[in-house]
Amino acid sequence: MAMKDSEMLPYLEIGATKEDAELCVILMHGLGADGHDFADVAAMLCEAAQPKRWRFVLPHASAIPVTINMGMSMPAWYDIISLSHPRNVNWDTVSTSQKKIEALIAAEPAERIILAGFSQGAAMALQVGLRHQSKIAGILLMSGYLMESEEHQPPASQGTLPIAILHGTADEVVSFEAAETAMQSLEKAGYKPTFKSYAGLGHSVNEEEVRDVLEWLEKSSG
Repeated sequence: MAMKDSEMLPYLEIGATKEDAELCVILMHGLGADGHDFADVAAMLCEAAQPKRWRFVLPHASAIPVTINMGMSMPAWYDIISLSHPRNVNWDTVSTSQKKIEALIAAEPAERIILAGFSQGAAMALQVGLRHQSKIAGILLMSGYLMESEEHQPPASQGTLPIAILHGTADEVVSFEAAETAMQSLEKAGYKPTFKSYAGLGHSVNEEEVRDVLEWLEKSSG
């Protein structure tokens, strides 16, 4: 069943119009942030890509109670119950956001769609992207991780879906080990992700990483 307009996630639009875009990047923010968090980066990437017509969709997650933050309500793609490795998450809230992101994908007519994200948003990009391999052109993780449990394993690879994992070695929020584990789990499922580390970088992005994002998107844009 199609999602009503009133149920769609609100979002920022940067770059080309929906009708004119060659490439659409749906980029999801981290816990407690919103779509404005990466607006400047998106604008920079669109400008650098010209004359290619890139479009960024930066959705705002709904506010929900988050267990690890004493149950306070904040923008979040899902509830994190504990900061274990892998993360202990509320899978019902994951499913709710997954459906909303799927609706964003369905609403974009661009020939190539990339799912990207930072931190919790990166985990969500991976969660949705792996389950819609025929609809998207790649998945980009910045300081992210793979959500998995005994009951929730990544689906097997159906081809050559490009996946990039970018992570700082000094990340104090999402450990570097979490990125390495994501890499291993994806390879076990048949994917061939690329991995780039940034020495001394914490839970953020730097100029080198933004340049790498641009290069990866240019390769993925066909």
